[in-house]
Amino acid sequence: MSQQLLYRALVSAKWLSEAIKSQQAGLALRIVDASWYLPKMKRDPKREFEERHIPGAVFFDIDHCSDRTSPYDHMLPKADDFAEYVGKLGVGNDSHVVVYDGSDQGLFSAPRVWWMFRAFGHEAVSLLDGGLKNWQREGNALSSGKSQVAPSEFHASLEKSLVKTYEDVLDNLDSHHFQLVDARAAGRFRGVEPEPRDGIEPGHVPGSMNIPFTDFLTESGLEKTPEQIRSLFQEKKVDLLKPMVATCGSGVTACHVALGAYLCGKPDVAVYDGAWVEWYMRAQPENIISEGKGKTV
Repeated sequence: MSQQLLYRALVSAKWLSEAIKSQQAGLALRIVDASWYLPKMKRDPKREFEERHIPGAVFFDIDHCSDRTSPYDHMLPKADDFAEYVGKLGVGNDSHVVVYDGSDQGLFSAPRVWWMFRAFGHEAVSLLDGGLKNWQREGNALSSGKSQVAPSEFHASLEKSLVKTYEDVLDNLDSHHFQLVDARAAGRFRGVEPEPRDGIEPGHVPGSMNIPFTDFLTESGLEKTPEQIRSLFQEKKVDLLKPMVATCGSGVTACHVALGAYLCGKPDVAVYDGAWVEWYMRAQPENIISEGKGKTV
């Protein structure tokens, strides 16, 4: 599929500011704050949202909109549950959804929600390039308080090809059907820096490759150009012409890999939803590759 046929994955702060003013972007514009942080970061995204957000935005809680019967963090919910959740946020099937977060990086958790919308069949979703950080840097307006929106009706159906399971990744150890790209920091991937979750040791899936999610961003927190991202994949020996699956710690930053490939015209990158937490908990010790402690039975 050529890049021209893909829905625009990024919008600029200038574009969004003008779209808010005119509200004539063709589709009903819905702005979503998808801020989420690791517990050890000690940030409360919901409270921060009430203090400051982009005018008209609603807050999307990644932990709440998940399969809460799963032992693993924020796994994808069922299609009906996703539809009900986003409908209450005022998102309909005719909405153009623009997602951002308030991270120091520019974008951190927002690509997860971009990917979730696509996984549930909604193509009209974009990310705000540079997130709230760049929005503020460019001097744009902010609002505060809780958001009040009229609910909408949303229909969702899961695009199964965009999601991989533990069994899929386990089978791939022998079949080598797809390339597995891990978006965690290099130290965690190698097994020499701690994981942020208690009881989980660092390391990686056999045969996986490492592109830390921050490698897709410029120093100012904007997304790199498709040309720069292509070079990055090439440098890491990842072939954009072959099947690819993204992973990370718990399925959030993996979506930066899917986004990077999408910007290069490859929209079919799946995410291993359980990611390293599930792999570490379920895999045999020989399938935990680490320069550190690894896993013992």
